[in-house]
Amino acid sequence: MTLWASQLFYALDGLLLVTGLYLVIAQDNLVKKLLGLSLFQVAIFVFYLSLGKLFPGGAAVLLPEQSIYSHPLPHVLILTAIVVGIATLAVGLALVVRVQEELGSTEEDEARLEDRRR
Repeated sequence: MTLWASQLFYALDGLLLVTGLYLVIAQDNLVKKLLGLSLFQVAIFVFYLSLGKLFPGGAAVLLPEQSIYSHPLPHVLILTAIVVGIATLAVGLALVVRVQEELGSTEEDEARLEDRRR
């Protein structure tokens, strides 16, 4: 991978990260906030995996013709983080469903107003 291609890859990953952060901060809808959080997590996963990959390194399997290996630890850690991220998203969506049932809205401001009325 050339230097130009890697810089483009990091720029696109940064754009994905900023988009997720924007959705978390700027949106009032709780479902959109959770989707932004998931997008933010994916951007971090991609960035972390890209740091663990060496070019022209291969898989961490001992082969006589291979002398450069990519480190397997980032890939293992990201697998664990993906499972935790999916579980967190599931709990968050369950909470949003409960807020919708109880307060009648997934919009943050409307839910707060309805909660204050009670």
